[in-house]
Amino acid sequence: MGVRYIGSKARVADAIVDLAGPSRGGRFVDAFCGTGSVASAAASRGWAITVNDTLPSAVAMSVGATVGRGNVSFAPLGGYSAAVRALNAVPGSPGFVHSQYSPASTATGEVERRYFTEENAARLDAMRARIGQWVTAGYLTKVEQELLIADLLQAANKVANISGTYGCFLKAWSPAALRPVLVRERLLPPRTTDLDAVVGDVTLLQTTTNDTVYFDPPYTKRQYSAYYHLLETLHAGDSPQVGGVTGLRPWKDKASDFCYKSRALGALTQLVLGTTARQILLSYSNEGHVPRDYLINALSEAGTVTVHEIQTIGRYRPNARASANADTVDEYVIEIQPVRMDPEVPKAHRYRGSVVHTA
Repeated sequence: MGVRYIGSKARVADAIVDLAGPSRGGRFVDAFCGTGSVASAAASRGWAITVNDTLPSAVAMSVGATVGRGNVSFAPLGGYSAAVRALNAVPGSPGFVHSQYSPASTATGEVERRYFTEENAARLDAMRARIGQWVTAGYLTKVEQELLIADLLQAANKVANISGTYGCFLKAWSPAALRPVLVRERLLPPRTTDLDAVVGDVTLLQTTTNDTVYFDPPYTKRQYSAYYHLLETLHAGDSPQVGGVTGLRPWKDKASDFCYKSRALGALTQLVLGTTARQILLSYSNEGHVPRDYLINALSEAGTVTVHEIQTIGRYRPNARASANADTVDEYVIEIQPVRMDPEVPKAHRYRGSVVHTA
């Protein structure tokens, strides 16, 4: 049911959480949460969870991935199942998605955008509006709102006429795009997750010395705010100024330093050095802007560094060209056990951690 996401850790989430071990009273902080696959694995092992991302749509998907039945009741709507049925019963009503991201976009003089059929776009507009009405009426808690929006994003992704991301749409309609959009109730685990959800700058995220923080920053030049712009619009339920062939909403205010080759190493180093946590786990790959040896050397200033080879996973393949260029991506996790240092000690005299490699 999930959204295909660049850099997804769904296939290695359990291996990453294995490195965290038991919670010991702290929180598992997924600081670039994406779709929440790693946070979900940690929640299933009893961790208290904090998810963070600059994209509200990503935080919503992570909330959906980590909540349990005890987190939501949907009492004013008769329960979760009833809420989903009510959404699916809403008749289509053309709105912003219909006017900009379906063939109806030609009415405004723009290119014909084929992200969704006109019928599906009108239904997405109507369902998002209905969630907004429920929020205004006080029928939904914040967690319930984010769960339903996450379900809507998944439903939209199932019928989106794309090759993998929203960076472009397909010229011809795919068979999946011609199916009617349908929100599906997810199977929630029988638990109440201790969950904090934050939308914000990762450098401002607060952690404690009891926490394990997991960083999964962008590796390459691809800006998530541009590649997943339509999910951001569905989450917001707004009507921004958009333009160009793909109908991009304004996104550059969320451009990430980690996506620029000239800035990535400095941004990663400052991020780790500025983190207060008992354990730091940083995912990276052989495709990243920063060579592994450079990254390890820089991060050793923070403490003892261990490199864990997670596994070789299949390349994310948004299209045939990408599939032909390379077959695999070598993923690894750098674990940093920070050294607590007296701020009065001159930097030149501080301990530099050792580096250990594990298979």
